[in-house]
Amino acid sequence: MPSEIEIKLDLSNEALETLIGSDILGEPREVLRQHSIYFDTADRKLKQEGFSLRIRHTGDARVQTVKATGPAKSLFSRSEWETPIESDEPVLDLTSPLRSEFGADLEVDSLFEVLVERRAFDLEENRSKLEAVVDQGEVVSGCRQTLVRELEIELKDGGARDLFVFARKIDAVAPFRFGVLSKSERGYLLQDKEPFAHKAERLLLEHSVRPLAAFRTIAASCFRQFRLNEDILLGRRNPEALHQARVASRRLRSAFSLFKDILPGDVPARLQDELRWIAGVLGHARNVDVLLAKAKDADLRWKLKAVRKSTYDDAVDALESSRARAVMLDFNEWLYCSDFDKIADQAKAETAAEFAGKALERMRRKLKKHGQALADVDDEHRHQVRKDAKKLRYAAEFFASLFDDKRGARRYRKFTAAMEEMQDHLGELNDLVTGPDVLKQHGLSGHPAENTVLSHADKADLIAKAQDSIDEVLDTKRFWR
Repeated sequence: MPSEIEIKLDLSNEALETLIGSDILGEPREVLRQHSIYFDTADRKLKQEGFSLRIRHTGDARVQTVKATGPAKSLFSRSEWETPIESDEPVLDLTSPLRSEFGADLEVDSLFEVLVERRAFDLEENRSKLEAVVDQGEVVSGCRQTLVRELEIELKDGGARDLFVFARKIDAVAPFRFGVLSKSERGYLLQDKEPFAHKAERLLLEHSVRPLAAFRTIAASCFRQFRLNEDILLGRRNPEALHQARVASRRLRSAFSLFKDILPGDVPARLQDELRWIAGVLGHARNVDVLLAKAKDADLRWKLKAVRKSTYDDAVDALESSRARAVMLDFNEWLYCSDFDKIADQAKAETAAEFAGKALERMRRKLKKHGQALADVDDEHRHQVRKDAKKLRYAAEFFASLFDDKRGARRYRKFTAAMEEMQDHLGELNDLVTGPDVLKQHGLSGHPAENTVLSHADKADLIAKAQDSIDEVLDTKRFWR
């Protein structure tokens, strides 16, 4: 279990007002107004190297804070430096890690500001001491802004599960979603064009990390990708966000499958079933999006858009349901409160790299076994091959940083390039097979323009290309060796 556990909850305006008006939090210990200014170089060098720099006003006091995050965090014995200062100009002297990392000529400018009213509460749950902080305000960059409505709950002393007991009490009166963006990340997003979707971020695993600690990092990364896309999907119903949310749920299920032999208890199997439900609902909408992108006939497009609205309504209803919120609570409680350190595999000498090598070999063998003679098997078998291919690619992405020497990195690039081509061919083959079923499912089979949205590729040719691409993957040198 991590030494410190803190969970962040995103709330709507209505939910926040309901929470503040309830007696769950009680009276605040203090109410502060905070004004933070974030800085970076013109080319975002601090962010790219894993640092953040801010000056925060609280009353008349100013404090400069440097944080090391991501890749930079492992470079130092601590990850945060605070310095009282007199003005809104950063002080980059020898006491700052930025001076040693970037040199004396480092120049930074203000990028965005965060203005919040902060209410702090001292709480007790089953004798555990908690601190809750409600932040209400906005992040501002020029003429762009985004609202901040969040609650952070930190375990100060006691049992980690009491943190989630309290979170469930909040959810009963003020439904929330787990927050995955820091305020600085919100600010950086304002600097760029509004994203349509978020692809999986590169994972960084320590070479000496144990398998279950690696799982926790991988699972948290998959959850973050899901939540980032879920917010866009709920707000804008963007098809690429829906696709990436579905990808994230599949990646998380693949992580459960990869580590299933060492994961404790029966909770993982139950969580996988719930994740399969979420992916299935998203999948129905995704199938319609694929056909709609190909439709040219006006009448068919109109009918497919009506179907799309219905399937997106179903997806949004599912994500906003109490069942989905319960899944997210159960998942995070299990992930952060399970005492993985006491599980048997931690007593072994096996590192995550050794575990990854065996897992990748096993998945490659499965692809080799199932991926032979595609022309001689049925569509269901070829669909299984496609799933095998996806799992192998996800596993490769999960474990890439464990094999990042020059040879491993070179082989990984070639391996993933071959995997991408294979997935493209298997995906085209899958679209050829599933398209008619999707039209039939929504009562559009037999439409005069039906053939315009169905693939006209020669099936035998697609199977041959898929077979060649599988053979290419199997011939590519393994980056984990």
